[in-house]
Parts: sequence; structure tokens; C-alpha cells
Amino acid sequence: MLIGLQNVTFEFGARIIVEDATWHIQPNERIGLIGYNGTGKSTLLKLFVNQYTPSAGTVERSKETTIGYLHQDLLSFDTNDSILQVAMSAFEKVLRLEKEIEMLGAELEKTGDEKTLLEYTDKLHEMELLGGYNIQHKTEEVLQGLGFSNADLNRPYKEFSGGWRMRVLLAKMILAKPDLLLLDEPTNHLDLPSIEWLEKYLQHYQGAVVIVSHDKFFLNRMVTKIVELYQRELHFYNGNYEFYEKEKAVRIEMQQKAYENQQDYIRQNERLVERFRAKASKAAMAQSIMKKLDKLERIEDVAIERPDLRINFRVDKVPGRVLVELDHLSKAFGDNVILKDAKAEIDRGDKIALIGANGKGKSTLLRIIADAESYTGNRKWGHNVEESFYAQHQLEALSLDNTILDEMRGCGSQMTDLELRALLGCFLFSGDDADKKIRILSGGEKARVALAKTIVSKANFLMLDEPTNHLDMHSVDLLINALNRYEGTMILVSHDRHFISKAANKIWEIVDGKIKEFKGPYDEWVAWNERMRKQADAEKREANAQRSKPAAVAAPVPTPAPVSNAPINKELKKELQRQQKLFEQTEAALSKNKALMAQLEKDLGDPQIYSDRNRFVKAEQDYAAATKENQRLEKDYETIFTKLMELEEKQ
Repeated sequence: MLIGLQNVTFEFGARIIVEDATWHIQPNERIGLIGYNGTGKSTLLKLFVNQYTPSAGTVERSKETTIGYLHQDLLSFDTNDSILQVAMSAFEKVLRLEKEIEMLGAELEKTGDEKTLLEYTDKLHEMELLGGYNIQHKTEEVLQGLGFSNADLNRPYKEFSGGWRMRVLLAKMILAKPDLLLLDEPTNHLDLPSIEWLEKYLQHYQGAVVIVSHDKFFLNRMVTKIVELYQRELHFYNGNYEFYEKEKAVRIEMQQKAYENQQDYIRQNERLVERFRAKASKAAMAQSIMKKLDKLERIEDVAIERPDLRINFRVDKVPGRVLVELDHLSKAFGDNVILKDAKAEIDRGDKIALIGANGKGKSTLLRIIADAESYTGNRKWGHNVEESFYAQHQLEALSLDNTILDEMRGCGSQMTDLELRALLGCFLFSGDDADKKIRILSGGEKARVALAKTIVSKANFLMLDEPTNHLDMHSVDLLINALNRYEGTMILVSHDRHFISKAANKIWEIVDGKIKEFKGPYDEWVAWNERMRKQADAEKREANAQRSKPAAVAAPVPTPAPVSNAPINKELKKELQRQQKLFEQTEAALSKNKALMAQLEKDLGDPQIYSDRNRFVKAEQDYAAATKENQRLEKDYETIFTKLMELEEKQ
């Protein structure tokens, strides 16, 4: 065991966060810590690192256990050092050893002392064992994986914004290689390529990892155990987030049945007590039944306690067919060209996800569409467009001295205080909560206020920049449902793949200064990209193979008469058509087989399958056969593709 809670209770004033909780973290575990906003997930992490002391119970920790803890409060750290220096400070022992070697080297030059030489040699050997000569390369590799360019590495840390600073501190933590990593919303400040890089890195990380995250995709790929903080208790599930959702549904159903059975039993016995209580001869029996009921351990009603955001977007006016037209649009920050003569249009009913790496200009484009950023070219609103813009900077733009109600009054919605309080109740600000000052709100609460301000507008066109940051998974799902019901048009920037896949019907990317549109949802875009990547890889292999062929010195051949070419061209065309048909058939078969594999994987993930041995064995055999067929089809796919390339070159 690395660290654990033993019968821990922790309270904030009269509010109990966790009660009599026991949780032991073992080496190399991959754990997702989940729970609704405000239940106390971050508080639990602070108990592990001794920032809080439990009211009862103990936090058990081995003296040798090292912990890395990534959290939002780290942003208060500031320095003039370069980001490379900040990240390299993870190698404290190596840097100290480096200074010692430098001092011994200087002393050796002066004295030539044999004892100093021996010590100097020992230190060099220790440096080699620690891998000290590679620390700069390792640091650069990690920083680049998290989205920094080579030019950024020597820039001062203080020049970077909060999100980029958090990446530097994450890099430092990863490089320190602690026994346990505690990561509180690590994907909040990462773009999609960086999230994918972090997933791959952490999957091979030699240590335990506990992640608090609202990103379902990330948790499904990263964790093998879920710990849920719910109703002041810890509930454990041995699987990823998808397994947790299924297993929790089963547990709730079983608890509901047990609760209903117990209620029937209690009602029957209470009726007996009522019948026997009046009769003197049966009074002792009635007393016995009552004592038995008093001692009964009551099963809780299964009613799920969760904060339900009641999000309902309203639209007042119907706009024209085209809401926004972008033409010959250009934007650059110095040498960094974001857009160059770009064109695009947003049509009524579009729900667009603007995706890609940080620094590609997603938020800049969103601000241009909102007319909140300078640009060259044309940006034209359509007829009857009423827009509303939700962005991260709006959280910072909230007036700290305002109450939540004051902030809502300033929206120009013409709603009465009573109506505004009712709306705030839908966003979990009930009663006196509406009179809280903005300055005392958490990040999640501020996000809910900004979201409420967006909804009040009754806009028919929404621009949403990272709307899921600071929302828990349940609230994200409620927002998805609301956006799916929303009758207007929207464009959003998000790095939450679950959110994008459920909310968007088009994908926009900024590629080489142009806006590249994919007409379809995120899952189809991913599949299309994968096909394009495979095709590009096959073309590259083919080109390499052609280049590596030795150039044959051919004897001069007389030019054949045009007539003799005719049958060869016909044969070539016929073969090309045959291969194209074969390619389409193989692609269709591959797609069908992949769908079969996905279904079989789903079946094998169902816990009920293991209770029926024959069903389980058949599913395993079918999956093995499908996997083998997939390998064969992929091999055929590449062979036919290569053949097609060769035939097209001969044409």
C-alpha cells in the first residue's frame, strides 16, 4: 500500500464530506475519483497530502511514498525562470549533483588531489546511474508532448497564461516520477493532441495515478478502477467509467428491489402490531414484533441524490438561412498566421465543433465570429440573428463585488427579480445563494453563473468556448441534452470528446490558415481521419519502395506503333476496375467486421455473460475469430491499395 484512509470522517463546519471511509491505494493502480460538483473530491485529495486533517480516523502513508499533486492553486506560483528550467527543477537530486561535480572539477584543477579525483569519479558514476546526462532531452520531450514549441522552451514562465503554466507544472510533476500522482482536472487546460499524448504517457507511467476528471473519454482510456464519492460514502467499482455506469445501474436496481421487499415486510409486521396491540393476550407478541422492527437495519431508498441543472434554452426569433458569412478572412499575430483568405458560412441548424491543437486559433476565430476580435476581410451577419457568447474570459469578467442576482440583473433580459431567482434555482443557486458575492464562488459556480447569463439572452445563435470546464459529468450530460433540444444554431470550442461527439453535427478545423469543414459528427470525423492516415502511410511506403528499387539500365527499345498499345491499355483499364471493385468490397467487409468486433467487445463487457459458461465461451471464440478475420482483411486492404496505386501510375 502507498497511502490510505482508515475509518476517516471529515467535516466542514456542520457539513460532513465523508464519513467512516476506508480506501487503500496500491502501487500502479489507475483510479478515477468521481462525484457531483461540491461533494468534496478535491477535499479528499487534500486529505492525502495532509493539507487537511480528518475529524476522525487516520491517513496512513509509507515514509518512502512520494506524491505529486496537480491542482488549480498551483497557479499562484510565479518566477522569471524559463519554462525549461521550471520543468527541469523536477530533477532536484541530479541538479544538486551537477553543482557538486562542478565544484569538485574546479578543485581538482587547482590541487590535482587523488582523494578529490576519486570523489569526482564517484559522482560522475552516480550521475550516469541517475540518467543525469539526459534530463534536458527528457524535459524537452515532455514539454513538446504537452504542446510547447522549441521556441517556447527558453521563454520566461511568467509570460505564459494560466492554462500553459499548468502544463509546465504538470510536466515537472511527471518528470519527478512520484510513486503516486494526484491529478485534479488535468485535461481542463489541454487541447486534444496534448490530452492524447498525456493518455499514452500515463498508460506507461511506473506509479499509481488518481484522476479527478469530467472527461468520460479520458477516464475510459485511463483508469481501471472508479471510486465514487456519493452520499458521504466511498463506493468502489473495478473497471473504467463505462463499466461503472453499467454496474451502478445494476446496483441501484438491486437496492431498489431490496428496499421495496423490506418495506413490504415492515408494513406486514406493523399491521400485525396494530391487530395484536389491543388484545391483552397478544400484547407480548406485539412488543416482540416492535423490538424486532426497531433493531432492523433499514435499507435506504434508492432515490439518487444529485444536483439537477434545469437548462432550457429559449429562442425568440427565427433567423435567415445563413447566420454568419466569412469571406477572405485573414488574421495574424506577428509572424503567427492564424487565418489567410479563409472562407466559411454558418447555416441555420448547424451545431459546429471547432477543434484542433491550442495555438491554431480556435478561440480567435470564435471571437472574430462574435465581432470581439480585429481581422481583415469580411464577416457578415445574416437576417434576424440574435447571438450570445459564452467564453472563459467571461468568468474573469464577472464583477467580484456583485451578488449573483446583481450579475443577472445586468443582462438586460427585462426579467423580474422573482423570475431571475427562479432561473438561478435551475442552476443550483436556491434561496439565499442568489445573494452570494461572486468573489466567494468556486470555479464551477462561476461557470454556472456565466452559463445562466447566456441562457437568459434567448439567442438563436450561441458561441460557446469551453462550456464544460468546471462542470461535473452529470451536468455535462444535462447540457448536452439541452443543446440537442435547442432550436437555434451554435458553434463551440471544446476539448471534451464525449461532449463534442454528442453535441455537434459538423466539425471545423483550421488547417494552413483555412477553415476546413467536415459534414458529420465527431465519431465519423475520427474514422475518416484514420482512413486518410492509413492511406497516406500506404502511399509513403509505396513511394519509399519505389525509391529503393535499383534503377535498371534498359536497352533501347523501339517505340511501338500506336495500334499495338490499344489491347494493353484495355487490359490495364479492366484490371484497374477489377481492383477498385475488390477494394470497395474489402473496405465494406472490414467495416462490417469492425462493427461485429465492437458488439462482441460490448457483450464481453457485460457482467451477466460470465454467469452462463456456454455463452461466455462462444462470445470469446467469436471474438477471436473476428480478430483473426480483421487482421486478414487489413492485410488484404493494404495489398489491394498498393496494387491500385501501381495500376494508376501505369495509366
